[in-house]
Amino acid sequence: MHNTISVIRQSIQMSLQNIKSNKMRTFLTTLGIIIGVTAVIALITIVDGVIGSVMGQFSSLGAGTLSVSITGSSLKKGLTESDLDSLEQLENVSGISPSVSITTTAARPGKLLDHVSVQGKNDYYFRNNDLVSYGRAITRQDVENEAYVCIIDQDLADNLFPGEDPLGSQVIVGGVRYTVIGLQGEDSNLMASMAGMGGSVDGTITIPYTNALKLSGNSSVTSLDVYVADTDRTQELQEAVESVLYKAFNENEDCYNVFSMDSLLDTMDSMMSMMTYMLTGIASIALLVGGIGIMNMMLVSVTERTKEIGLRKAMGATPERIQVQFLLESIVLSLIGGLIGVALGLLISFAAASLLGTDFVISSSAVGLGVGFSAAVGIVFGWAPARKASRLNPIDALRSE
Repeated sequence: MHNTISVIRQSIQMSLQNIKSNKMRTFLTTLGIIIGVTAVIALITIVDGVIGSVMGQFSSLGAGTLSVSITGSSLKKGLTESDLDSLEQLENVSGISPSVSITTTAARPGKLLDHVSVQGKNDYYFRNNDLVSYGRAITRQDVENEAYVCIIDQDLADNLFPGEDPLGSQVIVGGVRYTVIGLQGEDSNLMASMAGMGGSVDGTITIPYTNALKLSGNSSVTSLDVYVADTDRTQELQEAVESVLYKAFNENEDCYNVFSMDSLLDTMDSMMSMMTYMLTGIASIALLVGGIGIMNMMLVSVTERTKEIGLRKAMGATPERIQVQFLLESIVLSLIGGLIGVALGLLISFAAASLLGTDFVISSSAVGLGVGFSAAVGIVFGWAPARKASRLNPIDALRSE
């Protein structure tokens, strides 16, 4: 055992000496490995950071939520207050949030915005989502009284009230006057996008959904979120919600659609993971190119060191020891390129995370994959040159020039 370790140590030392004696060739040989590992590490780390940020945002906004979309029929366009009460009374429901979305104008004296997203919500929506950064949220009394109050986001505040405190000011929305009671935080734009109202709008205004129904000219709700009290029983509640809707629309399943935000998050996670694997596979092609470069260099090295190999064999070196030395030299070359690639990949990932504003997460699996791939490339592409070196005839090798 001790003899084996000593042989390996000596082989590694000789490999490092040979690598140091040809620094430029070593760099050019490992360049393919460096590029390949850098690409793999950077892609996996950047995508992991983006996935973590996106999933975190969506999870905080919709985990434990059932989203209900109503297409309706000729006899019934949407849900009545009675239907909403039936859903709210279901076991395991912590609350419901009807949603009304329209795009209209918003104005104040001297200013007019043509494309404003108006979101109709209830009081539970604001209790469950802490989105008001300044002022107050919509209350149950506002909903019951169809109050003409609104909450605006920062974009709308900047467009209509630059440099002013908007609280208590009047905004004319779709020709109707509303009083600003609160200012939404940064998450409001994401919420508008989730509601299907994202895009090139001048801002978002949230009003009581009962008032939004009047503003839109509708009498019933076609979209709502059902909040789950016990997320372990989400599937059970989804079936109960579908049962209520089945009865409400006279047993016509085509009039509604219910989906779980948890299942949507799982689907997104699977799709992003698949994308990561595909990109990693493409980047790994550079590793194969680097492996071919290492094999070519090792074959050249065997040819250049033919006399050295013959001399070592004449002095008693076994074919196995010769093979181990050249194989270790190939592995060391690959690992050097791999470690440089890991460092560069993490550096690029950190810069990308800073620019994109996403989380920078060092993936241990990505680092392990990069180093492991490098070692594997060294073994696979170094085997043939090492085998060739071990099979050289010592007499013929000593005669070579």
